[in-house]
Amino acid sequence: MTLLVAFLLLPTVSTFSIVGYDSKTQEWGVAVASRYFSVGSVVPWAEAGVGAVATQANVNVGYGPRAIELLKQGLTAKQVVEKLLAEDTFDGKDGRQIGIIDAKGNVAGYTGPKAPTWAGDVQGANWTAQGNILVGAEVPRAMGRAFDATPGDLAEKLYAALKAGDDAGGDSRGRQSASMLVVGKGRGRNFNNDRPVYINVDDNPQPLPELRRLLDLNMAALYQDRTFKLVTDGKLREARETAARLVTYTPAQSGAYVALGMLSYATGDKPAALAAFQKASQLNPDFRKQFDAVARRPVYQAILEDKEFLDKLFTPTAKQ
Repeated sequence: MTLLVAFLLLPTVSTFSIVGYDSKTQEWGVAVASRYFSVGSVVPWAEAGVGAVATQANVNVGYGPRAIELLKQGLTAKQVVEKLLAEDTFDGKDGRQIGIIDAKGNVAGYTGPKAPTWAGDVQGANWTAQGNILVGAEVPRAMGRAFDATPGDLAEKLYAALKAGDDAGGDSRGRQSASMLVVGKGRGRNFNNDRPVYINVDDNPQPLPELRRLLDLNMAALYQDRTFKLVTDGKLREARETAARLVTYTPAQSGAYVALGMLSYATGDKPAALAAFQKASQLNPDFRKQFDAVARRPVYQAILEDKEFLDKLFTPTAKQ
C-alpha cells in the first residue's frame, strides 16, 4: 500500500460542532455530533478561564492541547488559529477545520480549502459553528440561530444548537456519536471541579436522544449539588432558585419537590411551598416520613411549629 493510499484511508472526523461562551456564568463549551466513533475523544477541548476549541475534519488532534496552551499565553482566538496552521507539519493541513473561543469571548473559525464537502463555518457574537461532509450551509446557520434563541444554561444552548444542526440534515453520512463539554471555574460538582458537563455517546444510531438523556441526568446532579452547597452556606433564596431548576430535570422525583417546598417555606412563600409538597405527596406514598426527616434539619425546623400550614398539608382534602 502506498503512502498516498494509506493516507486516503485514514478516518476523517466528519462532523458538525459548536463552540460557545456565556459571559454571565463565565462558562465555555463545545458540543459535537458525527458519523464517527467516539467523537468526544477527538474534537472538544476546553479549560476554565482559558477558552474552548473544536478540532475536526482532517484532524490534527494536537490542535486541541496546543490551542489551550496558546490561549493561556494570551493569544486571541484568531491568533491561535494562525499559529496552529503555521506550526502544522502533518499531512492534510489544507483539510483541517477548527473553531475557537478565547477567554474574552472572541471567536474564530477556519475551514481548509480541501476539507471534505460540504464544509464551512459561521460565527456569531459568542459562538462559532462548523462542519464538514454536511448536507449544506444550512446546518451551521441553524445551529447559530438555535444557540442565540435558547435561554438559560450554556449546556442547553449548546444542545439546542446541536439538535438544530441535526434537524437541518447534519452529517450527510448519518449518525453515530455525540459529545458535550462545558467548563467554568468552580462550576462542577463536589469541590475544586471546573467541569460541570462532560458527557459522551460513543456508538449509537440515535446519539442525540441519548445525549439529551445524559444531559438531563447531568444537570439534575449539578443542580442538586448546587442546592446543597447554597443551603450549607445559608444562601436560601439562591438555593430555592436552584431547587426550582432541579425539579425541571427530575419531575418524577419527590425529593426535589420536598427540597423546593422547604426552601420556599424558609424564604416566606408558603403557597409555593404547599404546592411543592403536594406534588411530592402525589409522587411518594411515604411522603410524610420523607417530610418529617427533612423538616428536622435545623434550617427547616420552623415549619414543624406552623400548625396551620401542617393542617393544610396533611388534611385529607389537601392531598386531593
